[in-house]
Amino acid sequence: MDKKALSERDICTQFITPAIVAAGWDLQRQVREEVTFTQGRVIVRGRLHTRGQARRADYVLYHQAHLPLAVIEAKDNTHGPGEGMQQALDYAEALDAPFVFTSNGDGFVFHDRSGTGAQVETHLGLDQFPSPAELWRRYCLWADLTDADVRARAQVPYCDDGSGRAPRYYQVNAINRTVEAVARGQQRVLLVMATGTGKTCTAFQIIWRLWKSRQARRILFLADRNILVDQTRNNDFKPFGAAMTKITGRKIDTSYEIYLSLYQAVTGAEEEKNVYKQFSPDFFDLIVVDECHRGSAAEDSAWRDILAYFGSATQIGLTATPKETKEVSSTHYFGEPVYTYSLRQGIDDGFLAPYKVVRIDFDRDLQGWRPPKGMLDKQGEPIEDRIYNLRDMDRQLVLEMRTLAVAAKITQFLKSSDPYAKTIVFCDDIDHAERMRQALVNLNPERVKENRKYVMRITGDDAEGKAELDNFINPEVRWPVIATTSKLMTTGVDAQTCKLIVLDQHIQSMTEFKQIIGRGTRINEDYGKFWFTIMDFKKATELFADPAFDGEPVQIYEPKEGEPPVPPDEPEVGPLGPDGTAVPGGSGPGEGVGDGIDIGGGNTGGGEGRKKYVVGDNVTVHIVAERVQYYGPDGKLITESLRDYTRGCVSKQYASMDAFLRRWNSAEQKKAVIDELAAQGVIWEALQEEVEGKLGQAHRGFDAFDLICHVAFDQPPLTRRERAENVRKRNYFAKYQGAARQVLEALLAKYADSGIEPIEDLKILQLPPFNQIGAPIELVKAFGGKAGYVRAVADLEAQLYGLYELRQA
Repeated sequence: MDKKALSERDICTQFITPAIVAAGWDLQRQVREEVTFTQGRVIVRGRLHTRGQARRADYVLYHQAHLPLAVIEAKDNTHGPGEGMQQALDYAEALDAPFVFTSNGDGFVFHDRSGTGAQVETHLGLDQFPSPAELWRRYCLWADLTDADVRARAQVPYCDDGSGRAPRYYQVNAINRTVEAVARGQQRVLLVMATGTGKTCTAFQIIWRLWKSRQARRILFLADRNILVDQTRNNDFKPFGAAMTKITGRKIDTSYEIYLSLYQAVTGAEEEKNVYKQFSPDFFDLIVVDECHRGSAAEDSAWRDILAYFGSATQIGLTATPKETKEVSSTHYFGEPVYTYSLRQGIDDGFLAPYKVVRIDFDRDLQGWRPPKGMLDKQGEPIEDRIYNLRDMDRQLVLEMRTLAVAAKITQFLKSSDPYAKTIVFCDDIDHAERMRQALVNLNPERVKENRKYVMRITGDDAEGKAELDNFINPEVRWPVIATTSKLMTTGVDAQTCKLIVLDQHIQSMTEFKQIIGRGTRINEDYGKFWFTIMDFKKATELFADPAFDGEPVQIYEPKEGEPPVPPDEPEVGPLGPDGTAVPGGSGPGEGVGDGIDIGGGNTGGGEGRKKYVVGDNVTVHIVAERVQYYGPDGKLITESLRDYTRGCVSKQYASMDAFLRRWNSAEQKKAVIDELAAQGVIWEALQEEVEGKLGQAHRGFDAFDLICHVAFDQPPLTRRERAENVRKRNYFAKYQGAARQVLEALLAKYADSGIEPIEDLKILQLPPFNQIGAPIELVKAFGGKAGYVRAVADLEAQLYGLYELRQA
């Protein structure tokens, strides 16, 4: 046997798998092959999207379901046994597997990430692969599970509801790390997972495993929005069945084991409202706090009272945005996160939707506006004589034409893309949200006539609006389409199909900003939601430049024993006053606990006694700048054209035009080259549309080859029809007769219409007009067999692209 002639799959089947089985691994229970654990980043350009390459491990070995021990990367025998190690280490790190192997069929290279062996990297023969017992023993050393009782508690199985739906890899990591931490006796645990990554289903599996192991017999799950509690009870937590209840009244039934509660339902300002005190302090073994940044981190918050009362219970905090300020710290209370899965990781893996940002600047925001002397507002109030700019808009000054300009841009965007795309418009207060609703209604009379709920104000003070929240987030219900809001929808609203988020709100809190962005990050492929747009009118997206946007949580202040909980330096900057300076002692918007009720309205905005002047259409507003930016691979916003992006992708793959031509000419199928660049984010349809748009009507129908040569290497392109015509002029078909010539002429015509990819697929012979010439097997025989047919197609491709080489000579 010539081992070097075998494919990678043959090496797996004939050498690697037998070695694993011989070492005692159960193929059905402990071994998974070709494990795809990410979906591939969604790459957006223009109005089109594509997916990058998913990450896939050749083998993952498990101690039991969802408890990975090792990753194996396979290569064919033309590679060395250690090639692919760096890739395998990357996969193992993502999957939380401490052991890594590579093999080319001759043996294994073993890399020990756990530090439990004598060497980090060793070579093993095919008959030396470690047994399941050996790797599990070393895993337990690595994970500090050496105590038999601790180890048993950490091995309680996941809940299997029979649906076949498995947790994603990062959810497995979060669940395992939390369960292992609790098994080791850790009393306070923090999990940081970006909005849209499934914190609730992760929490369910954690609670289920701790409940089944009887480490936690009675459990309290706290959330800050009623909709969150109801969704949790009806969906993820459903397997708890009759053991579960929701706390709704002021009388507690202590016969249940799993309690779900809105935290406002068990506490209050008055002592008699503190329902939780009907439970004894040691009643609960486990408390899980969802969105724990909204209250539990603050020492004077109501949540902390609950947590302090049940201080003997194990407490787990879940958040997308751990709060870290000089006064409030999630990590000081819960400790450093046992696991973090960030927004950037979610987007890179393809589980979260990327976004593009449309930033729009108005002249009055940037240049400022000063009222003429003695000018009165619409209520007859004299307007204070000073310069008003962006920080004043919709707080101290309402320019009705500015509101109309924002609504007009929203309307224009929706009409040019999808008028029924779910849209959330974040405003400064209720008054602002109502004015925005009215402006949008007046600019969309046809849609409002179709259904009056096309635009709805969904704020805490409006019962009808709040009643429509469920319909807004339900992908199957069309109305409402546009929701204007202030604080109510910043968190806990699972708007899977939201495609447009409008920021016309002053946002100073990184926590609130990340929560708002999270309203759009969910992907829903069934409804065509792969990415979303942020339309920013108040420079809120400048917070993207803040290192805190998507970095690791940073603890700013950790008081030692005897030190005050508040550091002795200046307080954190809070709301801005009328003159643009900070108001001491403020707590930025969105930082309070509350129940999601919006504040503001009337003739005061943002503070007691602060005037809000309303100016009508006698003050005009104009756009002075508008730009589109994309979320780049490094997590930064980039302003880049499709051509520039494509040029960058090609240059990463090919150092020169010669390198590209060599790859193109040597490829058995040109589709492989096209797919490689598509995986890097080149969107061929959008690129073709842009190039053809610039070259004019006479230049239509370029294939990938000419697009690359033109965009990346500044070469004049030929259309597919021009290439096909040049082949005909050279009388290339003269050497073929009968059916063979007819097939090649039809292939050339197909290329002119559809490009290179269809003619490389043998199945094309089953389609018209080829099936009218003869059966596929007869057509192949006309070339002397399959090998002859493949050579003829390759020769045709050489003729098509050979002209390019002649022109360059």
